[in-house]
Amino acid sequence: MRNLYCQYGGFRTLLRAVAALACTILTSACHQSDASTEATRVAGGDPERGRLLTQQYQCAACHFIPNVQGANGDAGPSLEYMGRLSYIAGSIPNQPDNMIRFLKNPPAEKPGTLMPALGISDEEARHMAAYMYTLR
Repeated sequence: MRNLYCQYGGFRTLLRAVAALACTILTSACHQSDASTEATRVAGGDPERGRLLTQQYQCAACHFIPNVQGANGDAGPSLEYMGRLSYIAGSIPNQPDNMIRFLKNPPAEKPGTLMPALGISDEEARHMAAYMYTLR
């Protein structure tokens, strides 16, 4: 065994091989993450405008939302990882069109929800959805 260890360069070579493998795995994971981000981009949506709109509509009064000024409420669920979740409001598949409809009129999309319809326009909902998908 010692001969094999020495023959292939010893401990340093083993460490380099492990480090190279780790870099390959991490790089692959980053590309997969980028691909999933691409899949959830909202056509015509501007994430920064969406962030500002979530402030304007005071969404943080009920939800914790990163980078949004407000009370960071806890009456509603945290939206910190909204872009990674499989479902909106626990049962609606998390897809851009569903997100836009839900933001415009939550009670119509999920009867019984406590989230009110705030009069958000189609365009505003598109921007807000674009921001929600940046939250990962």
